[in-house]
Amino acid sequence: MAATTKYKSLCKKKEEIEGEIKELLDLLESQKGVGLKEPLTDAEGFPRADIDVYSCRHARHQISCLQNDHVAIMKDIEEELNNIHQQAREQKSQTDMLAESVSSCIDGTASMEIDRLPFAVVDRVDPGSPAAYGGLEIGDQLIEFGSVMSENFDGLQMLASVMQHSKGRPLRCVVLRNGRKAALNVTPNTWSGPGLLGCNIKPNKK
Repeated sequence: MAATTKYKSLCKKKEEIEGEIKELLDLLESQKGVGLKEPLTDAEGFPRADIDVYSCRHARHQISCLQNDHVAIMKDIEEELNNIHQQAREQKSQTDMLAESVSSCIDGTASMEIDRLPFAVVDRVDPGSPAAYGGLEIGDQLIEFGSVMSENFDGLQMLASVMQHSKGRPLRCVVLRNGRKAALNVTPNTWSGPGLLGCNIKPNKK
C-alpha cells in the first residue's frame, strides 16, 4: 500500500508540531521545572522572581495552541489512512475480479475444447503430400480444421473452401488420435498429386 503525498505531508507536519511542543516543554523545564501546572506566582500572589514569568506564560499558551493543532492533524492523518486503505481494498477487489474473469474465460475455453466432438475422419494420406508433411495420419479424427468445427461443419465443401483460402499458408488443425488431442499445422498447396492436401476426409455419421 503506497503512502500518498498528502499522507506524507501530514506526517511531516505532525512531527514539526511535536518538535515545537518538545522545545517549549524543555523551556518550561528550564524555568525551575514549572512545566504546565506549577504556579507562576508566589504565596502572596505576586509574579515569581526566580523565573521568567512572561516566557513561561507565552510557552504555555503556545503549547495549548499546538496541542489543538496536533489533535486536528491526527484526525486528518486518520482520515487519509482510511482513504488509502479504501483505495487499496478497491484495487484488490478490481484485481480479484479481473483474475476471476480471466480464470473463468480460460476455464470456459478449456471446457469448450474438451466438449468439442470430431466431425470427420482422415481415411487416406498420400505419401509426400502436404497432409503427410503436416503430420496428418490415417484414422485422425478432425476436431478443428481452420475455422471449421463440429458446431458449424456443414459438409466437405466447407473444408475445400477453407483449403482454397489458406493455400500456401499454415492451417491449424486439431485432431483426436488414439484418444488424445494433437494440434498440427498443415499447409494446403499444389503438389505432384491430387488436391491441395493429398488426403481423403469423410464426415462422421451423425
